[in-house]
Amino acid sequence: MRLVIFGVTGGTGKQLIKEAITAGYHVVAYARNPSKIDIESERLAVVKGDLADEEAIENAINGADVVISLLGPRGDSNNKPLTNGMQNIVKAMKTRGVRRLVASSTLSLKDPEDKPNFTVSLLVVIVKTTMRAAYEDIIGAAEVVRGSDLDWTIVRVATLNDKSKTSLVKVGYVGSGQVGLSISRADFADFMLKQVADRVYLKKAPAISN
Repeated sequence: MRLVIFGVTGGTGKQLIKEAITAGYHVVAYARNPSKIDIESERLAVVKGDLADEEAIENAINGADVVISLLGPRGDSNNKPLTNGMQNIVKAMKTRGVRRLVASSTLSLKDPEDKPNFTVSLLVVIVKTTMRAAYEDIIGAAEVVRGSDLDWTIVRVATLNDKSKTSLVKVGYVGSGQVGLSISRADFADFMLKQVADRVYLKKAPAISN
């Protein structure tokens, strides 16, 4: 099975590449700066391109079974690079007939199953106030996914840490008392990879934590 992963140069992205290769997947890593990917494997192909390059994105997605997005804000968000990039990804998936999309987001994105929670609401207000452009871009990208007719899953997290993998992941919704505010990058990557085959959260946006 062939996976195309966007947002691969950060800690979570590299972890996901390693997990996917170990699991036997063939991986296409789409990166603006391929030199940041220091992983070598016959199962890994690195494609250079940015989120505005529609042709490069479509070429990378051609022949894929699943697309995974770990895209997050990088630098200037005023022009909504994530939102526009996700539009290009969704367009390419439709053109190439790829149905399954697993995308990461944050708790800034609300879900109909969420309930009021003071701590989360406060965190979202802080983000919205101090990083308004990034906040709007994150929401915009997620809404592109939700508005598509693809087989999508959005995985929401609050904060990431570099602790070791535990495989103990809590899944739920804000205000339910099921999830906390932090998860290791290793466990986050593991959960994202499991969604390749798991359809329990099809067209849903669960929150996860350790």
